[in-house]
Amino acid sequence: MADGREPRLRLLRSANVGPVSYAQLIARFGTAEAALDALPMLAARGGGRAPQIADAAAVRREIAAVERLGARYLFLDDPAYPPLLAELDNAPPALILRGDTALLERPCIAMVGARNASAAACRFARQLAIGLVEQGATVVSGLARGIDTAAHQGALAGGTVGVIASGIDIVFPPENAELQERVARQGLLVTEQPPGTEPLARFFPARNRIIAGLSLGTVVVEAAPRSGSLITARIAAEAGREVMAVPGSPLDPRAQGCNLLIREGAILVQSADDIWEQVRPIDARVVRAPGDRFGGAPPEDASDVDRRRVTGLLGPVPVGVDELIRQSGCAPAVVQTVLLELELAGRLDRHAGARVSLR
Repeated sequence: MADGREPRLRLLRSANVGPVSYAQLIARFGTAEAALDALPMLAARGGGRAPQIADAAAVRREIAAVERLGARYLFLDDPAYPPLLAELDNAPPALILRGDTALLERPCIAMVGARNASAAACRFARQLAIGLVEQGATVVSGLARGIDTAAHQGALAGGTVGVIASGIDIVFPPENAELQERVARQGLLVTEQPPGTEPLARFFPARNRIIAGLSLGTVVVEAAPRSGSLITARIAAEAGREVMAVPGSPLDPRAQGCNLLIREGAILVQSADDIWEQVRPIDARVVRAPGDRFGGAPPEDASDVDRRRVTGLLGPVPVGVDELIRQSGCAPAVVQTVLLELELAGRLDRHAGARVSLR
């Protein structure tokens, strides 16, 4: 396709190519076409077989399906790509959007919480959402049961973004079919998954990073200690965003996650005004432009000695990339090259917090 979508999507949909490796490949080779040609060579250096490259015809069918559904793509190097989301190291290389993209230009606040939320918490989440959109904010959530649903309902008239873990044409949970359609028509529906993708468990943490990444701050309203809402809060904290929580009764297990966040330093909020006071627009001068990710010095080639040194430090337990750089004594660009080769060979897993492990 003349607009360049097809080669970029072929690279992104190819086996073992994730958000980090996609960005590194574009930075190194300049174009998706050149990166696709280099995949077999890089995988061989990483000790694996050439990854399966996405079929061009399948990608064209995906593009046609997106257009048929009334959606469109937004790539990481597009000037309209949300700059706060682009700040994440694992920012989605391509988003699929249906609805009013202008909502992403307003200050975004994420609101997440328990799926089995109490009636009181749902009512309070709706009130918070109403108050936030009245002050000009966009409320971002994940269209799940409970708090997510209440947040979208409260913000629907003023501006809300629903981020889903499935294809743009798939509804989950089923009872939110009408709400999801209303969000797409009156607000904005966002996903990074191609049409037809079912909401598998492994896609939800990735969905959570988009929710947190789009937003200046994340508000948690009821959450169990090991819930996905706390994952979203952790991602927000790692990205330097505000983390806020609504306190609850210590007798209610659904409030334990929020109370734990507050004990660990999250901002206690009791109203939309409390949230707005904590969130200030970030100075545009300190926000990296989306295209900057593909600029700068290209990654360096690694020698066999470098590969052995870096690989020898890896194991099944995730370790930070910074720690690999420190212990290996290799240049950061060399370490990133070795990790890229291992990932394309299917031998490396990437984890939250810029950590990696061998499969």
